[in-house]
Amino acid sequence: MNKPSQTDWERIEKLTDEEIDTSDIPQLDDSFFAKARLRMPQPQVSVAMRVDADLIDWFKAQGEEFESLINAALRSYVEKNKEQHR
Repeated sequence: MNKPSQTDWERIEKLTDEEIDTSDIPQLDDSFFAKARLRMPQPQVSVAMRVDADLIDWFKAQGEEFESLINAALRSYVEKNKEQHR
């Protein structure tokens, strides 16, 4: 993201559930749940691979969940490039 958020997150964090306007969210009725399907995440596998040290350092600097961030980056790349590599 190149542009910083203009959202007043401090104000948002202070809102109670009652103060949040949900009037534009449709109610979920029985027909919604009749069609709903449970989608479980795919199991992850552990891999050992060689990666440039500066890349790993950058991901680790993003926080404790750096492995999940690497997974998300790889998934984004794959989704954007699936059609080109068929």
